[in-house]
Amino acid sequence: MSHPSVSPPFDTGALSPADRVQHALTRIQRDDAELHAFVWTAQAQDKLNAQAQGPLAGWTLGVKDVIDVAGMPTQAGSRALGDVPKTFDATCVAQLRAAGAVPVGKTVTAEFAFTTPGATRNPRNVDHTPGGSSSGSAAAVAAGLVDVALGTQTGGSMIRPAAYCGVVGFKPTFGRVHRGGMQVLCDSLDTVGWFTRTVAQSLEVAAVLTPDDDVSAAKQAPPRVAILECTTLGTLSPAARDALSLCEARLVAAGAVIERPDLDGDIDTLTSLHATIMRYELARGLMPVVQAAEDRISVAARDVVRVGLAISYRTYVLAQRQRATLAARWLERFSEIDFILAPSAPGEAPLGLSTTGSSVFNRMWSLLGWPCLHLPTRTGAQGMPVGVQWIGKPDCDARLLQWARSFPQPLNESGAG
Repeated sequence: MSHPSVSPPFDTGALSPADRVQHALTRIQRDDAELHAFVWTAQAQDKLNAQAQGPLAGWTLGVKDVIDVAGMPTQAGSRALGDVPKTFDATCVAQLRAAGAVPVGKTVTAEFAFTTPGATRNPRNVDHTPGGSSSGSAAAVAAGLVDVALGTQTGGSMIRPAAYCGVVGFKPTFGRVHRGGMQVLCDSLDTVGWFTRTVAQSLEVAAVLTPDDDVSAAKQAPPRVAILECTTLGTLSPAARDALSLCEARLVAAGAVIERPDLDGDIDTLTSLHATIMRYELARGLMPVVQAAEDRISVAARDVVRVGLAISYRTYVLAQRQRATLAARWLERFSEIDFILAPSAPGEAPLGLSTTGSSVFNRMWSLLGWPCLHLPTRTGAQGMPVGVQWIGKPDCDARLLQWARSFPQPLNESGAG
């Protein structure tokens, strides 16, 4: 059944920042018992930290539980980590707090932001997965419990839950958001991103977290768009194919010039390289935890450590060199392209809560480190959200968001249907 709390978060009218925070805490207390988006919530007195000034004054913030918030523990979805509150905010949290946003809680993540699901359920239909690993953050925004939520992506941990929950998800260029205070396990892949209800809100967050970008300047000429259906990666559901077709039609109607490059061989190679690099880095990042607390670590996490430790340094270095070669080739290939249109997920959120779904359509973009944006478009046959993924070139984050903001609904709104 659908969750009753799916409603816009910006329905608090002229409330003061402190009252908006209290409103969010009340909503979380009322609705999260079924949704399980939060693993830790602020106490009522914490709302006194709400700032009356700043571009995000009064915005309520959920933070994925691999990112530190002062006064709250970071447990990374694991029974192996303690519950001692952190002394300092992560850099991204500090930036948002300085702009007026108020962290109201830590959101559920898959164990160590890997594959073992957390307790979160999909607010569009609680019998379906919300995706992962940033499940709690996507669900909290979709349910209207917070205005914005931070997540992270190593493979597809931002874009996939955004697709399944029907919200706007943005993964910036690798390295654009500082990772101080984040539990980093895959050093060359892990990226901080965020979820919002609209692209306009995502732009406001980008102005705070990536302040060197000119988020006010939008290119006026019709864009050149490359469409990559990525057919070798898997079959799209009818709803996912229709989402791509709808987006393409709207782009063409707006004057976009469309290209369809044949890059299937590179796509398969990039996906394979991602698997090698992720396993190598994740295994070494998790090895100390597994050694100290193996009985509190899932079988999936223990297995990836075993497999990853068997990958030699030489194999890893060769994979990184091939990654760099392909990245340079793709930058040259897309030098005249403004952005890429591709699938976000194979289809609607799968039924059941035992897995977080497939990230196969996201991994190569995480490997390349290019900015990615999920745009909800409509609902599929099961009544669950579907949408599309827009990918920009490195350090063109603001331009990608501006392109999305300039196109009409439903491409830039979370109201699927």
